[in-house]
Amino acid sequence: MSPPSVTRRSFLATAAFSTGMPAATKGFRPGCQTNAWRIQPENFQQVLGVVDKIKRYGYKGFETGFRNVQGQFENPQRARSAFDQRRLEFLGCHIFLLEYDPSTQIAPESLYRRVSQGAAALGAKRLILSGGTARNHGKLDGDLLRRKADALNHAGELCKKFGLVVAYHNHDKEFAQGGEEMEELLRLTDPASVRLILDAGHAWRAGISVPEWLDRHANRVDGIHLRDFRNGEQVPLGQGDFDLLAVAQVLRARNWSGWLINEEERLNDIKPGDAAVAPARRHLRKVFGV
Repeated sequence: MSPPSVTRRSFLATAAFSTGMPAATKGFRPGCQTNAWRIQPENFQQVLGVVDKIKRYGYKGFETGFRNVQGQFENPQRARSAFDQRRLEFLGCHIFLLEYDPSTQIAPESLYRRVSQGAAALGAKRLILSGGTARNHGKLDGDLLRRKADALNHAGELCKKFGLVVAYHNHDKEFAQGGEEMEELLRLTDPASVRLILDAGHAWRAGISVPEWLDRHANRVDGIHLRDFRNGEQVPLGQGDFDLLAVAQVLRARNWSGWLINEEERLNDIKPGDAAVAPARRHLRKVFGV
């Protein structure tokens, strides 16, 4: 798959990019999702072991699925202490489900209320929500979209009570037809309550020019999930066809600050672990200088 075209501004910025190591950008923070490794959710020592690896590779924060930490919600002090000792920011706890509440298109309130309270007690900074598309038979359904936006606004207000930011994580279907669903979702949600963790890989696979999209919407983005693809299959960052150079240049031009999150999530359920996370970290340094 060839990357979508970029704007003249992005192209010129890319052409001017130095061939050497870019200067570090104070606003960029490298993070890593734990799903590069196979984790038994009931084994919290495995979670800590993965966090240790993420720190060893030089990442500054980690994101994990709620199932990996929900066993610690009832008595969070010990787990919170273990995370704090590692001096690695718990940047977000992610709720991802195969099925969603059909009335809201995101995880049911009873779930995200419990997870947000528990994750906050463990030191998480964000509740990251992903949900179903508001498309119905290939077309954007205005009623579904409104309910989805309302549910996200509600989740954002609820999470403020626990000191968390709600950040929505997209999938590829939400960027179909030129990304019309995401454009509308941004319009219908409150910027003060709902931020984004943009999955740039999903957007790119849907045919979106990620640099152009970020040039318009960077102010709504708290973090970016970065992944790479070759011949339709995910590969470690820097080994595929997704050119992050233009992404880096747009973010610098917009003076953007936030998390650059390596996400290894293979469709065939292979967990590449260190073999993918280590070279990804090197590529983040090469492209973003962090």
